[in-house]
Amino acid sequence: MTASISHDPSPDATSPAAPATYYERHIFFCLNQRGNAEASCAALGAQHAFDRCKAQVKAAGLAGPGKVRVNKAGCLDRCAGGPVAVVYPEAVWYSYVDASDIDEIVESHLKNGQVVKRLLTPPHLGR
Repeated sequence: MTASISHDPSPDATSPAAPATYYERHIFFCLNQRGNAEASCAALGAQHAFDRCKAQVKAAGLAGPGKVRVNKAGCLDRCAGGPVAVVYPEAVWYSYVDASDIDEIVESHLKNGQVVKRLLTPPHLGR
């Protein structure tokens, strides 16, 4: 016997607690590790940056439904600009170097919606 689960795809628009979207923003960090000494985000400290971002988002009260989700990702195919992270729904790609860059992305973009132009990954950089 299979259980039937009914999902109502349309949220109650009259409910003030219902966010317009489940998360306002997602930030995905490439954590891919390549073999054969190829460039990879993991080799450039991406895990530390992910951990820092997650902690900063939580400390700032930005985590949770209707707010920000910090996600791990496999290869995002932008290795030449690595380490990289991308913020959606804006599709803004960042190349970062250190903890202060992550702090600036959290404060400026994730908290206040302002793109950190100095950290933008050049559009031509791919793998």
